[in-house]
Amino acid sequence: MKRALILGAAGAGFAAVGYFVMGSNQPAQAVTLQAENPMVVLQGSQIYQNNCASCHGANLEGQPNWRQRDAEGRLPAPPHNEDGHTWHHDSLTLFGLTKYGVAALINDPSYQSNMPAYEDILTDEEIIAVLSYIKSTWPEEIKAMHDEMERQR
Repeated sequence: MKRALILGAAGAGFAAVGYFVMGSNQPAQAVTLQAENPMVVLQGSQIYQNNCASCHGANLEGQPNWRQRDAEGRLPAPPHNEDGHTWHHDSLTLFGLTKYGVAALINDPSYQSNMPAYEDILTDEEIIAVLSYIKSTWPEEIKAMHDEMERQR
């Protein structure tokens, strides 16, 4: 019951979100993160712990040596805190990367990554909740820089 209330309240907050064209990698408009919405952030935190923390860390710290390719030529999971590069990307890019995967985002089907595409795992609203949670953890100055990037998009 409590989970249903949280998810229902969080879902109500997604009215301002731009959606991707169904069945396409092409964005319709934009993605609006809700890092200031406690219900969305709570939902995102729970989804992150269940789907992302095993690679990106329970505290968003990422894997060691995340900038260096491993023996298979793949990059380890980067941190999503202020030490990583997540905040350097606009919300639409982060959404596309999470939903469709790196290979689709860069239009290179041969690109190999340990990051799964979540298109068939999480809903758009759940992806946005996770990204909102991640953004909510950033220092205020980094959130402000990300907001400015969004305004210039």
